[in-house]
Amino acid sequence: MSWYYCLVHQRVEPEAGCANAERLGPYDTEAEAQGALELARERNEIFDRDDE
Repeated sequence: MSWYYCLVHQRVEPEAGCANAERLGPYDTEAEAQGALELARERNEIFDRDDE
């Protein structure tokens, strides 16, 4: 089963949830999906540093 973080509802949801364009994922576990926003923030910081 895959898990996603829904950007519209600000919550973790299973595969049968909102449209993919409105969420982050897939993640292997519910806990990984819960950390999706933090992971995205970390990746953006790395990208921004590498872009300089």
